[in-house]
Amino acid sequence: MTFHHPAFAPYGQLIDALDLGETRPTLEAFNTVACARNVTQASGLPLRFVAAQGHLSARDYEIRILQTGEVPTRADTWHDVMNALVWLRFPTFKAALNAAHGEAIGREADTLRGRRRDALTMLDESGVWVMSRDPALPLLLAEHAWQALFWDRRHAVETTMQFVVVGHALLEKLLTPYPAMTGKCLMLGAQACELDAEPHAVAGLATVDSPHQLAALPVQGVPGWDDANAAAAYYANANIFRPARVKPPAGAAPLPPPTPAPCPDHQTGESPLT
Repeated sequence: MTFHHPAFAPYGQLIDALDLGETRPTLEAFNTVACARNVTQASGLPLRFVAAQGHLSARDYEIRILQTGEVPTRADTWHDVMNALVWLRFPTFKAALNAAHGEAIGREADTLRGRRRDALTMLDESGVWVMSRDPALPLLLAEHAWQALFWDRRHAVETTMQFVVVGHALLEKLLTPYPAMTGKCLMLGAQACELDAEPHAVAGLATVDSPHQLAALPVQGVPGWDDANAAAAYYANANIFRPARVKPPAGAAPLPPPTPAPCPDHQTGESPLT
């Protein structure tokens, strides 16, 4: 397996240390790194990757990590390997996500997931941290002004913006990238940069109450993330670079809510290692 996509750059040292490009990863290897880095979950319990046994619901999965520090993991699926990789690289952020899930679960009256957990799930699965020293650029992203952002302001994007993929499902897709891949953005502001982004991302979680707050990002549109996007025509594909949803006029019936985020299933449906 190759990890040539630029989105894997923040994980390069871990990929090399785990030899993920050459060997089948093991729970022992993940736990060796977790121990060496003193990785813990939110309450300070040592984080350990354990073999998944049977099916766990999303609620039970999050609660198990909160109560035991154990992350049920199938080392023979790239989905779970990417999840382990993000835990090892950004443990404070992942621990904060897990704690936020637990807090939200405690407030839910039944098993139905609320909007707060919808948003947390989107970040966990498809999250992208967005940092920009130019405050105008994130506004263009939020407005889906793709041509203006990625082509007209291309040099500014290349020199003042940073994108860090932290969603493990999105990282799995980036192993075999395709143009329609979409991330969900957590905007970190002008103060953050890749070297100190994690505390800003943790703080940002407290402000997220709904999926509506997470701007969509066709990640292959980021300059340099797809060789084909060196041509302006790349951004003309409206099936991928979709315009922003038009707001209804005053007094009109509101638009229907978007389809809820799929419930993450950590036990089925992910790509096996081959």
